[in-house]
Amino acid sequence: MTGEQLWLGIGFVGQALFSGRFLVQWIASEMRRESIVPLAFWWFSIAGGTTLFAYALWREDPVFIAGQGLGLVIYLRNLVLIGRRRREDARGKVAA
Repeated sequence: MTGEQLWLGIGFVGQALFSGRFLVQWIASEMRRESIVPLAFWWFSIAGGTTLFAYALWREDPVFIAGQGLGLVIYLRNLVLIGRRRREDARGKVAA
């Protein structure tokens, strides 16, 4: 296997992870009969985004690098906000 084949494989794995997040969101929404964004959506976003970001670096594609880099910041921020909300909710339950 050449280095280029390896990186193409990494790119396809990243794309599969990134696409998987939509499947997770769709299934969760169908189960609840409302549009929701489950926590797994953000983890798939980070896994796929990180892998695609590495692939974009290897390709030396500044447009792809910028897009995936910004996306990673947004996905991480959403996980921070979710974690903060869960801690606040847990404190509220203890105080009640």
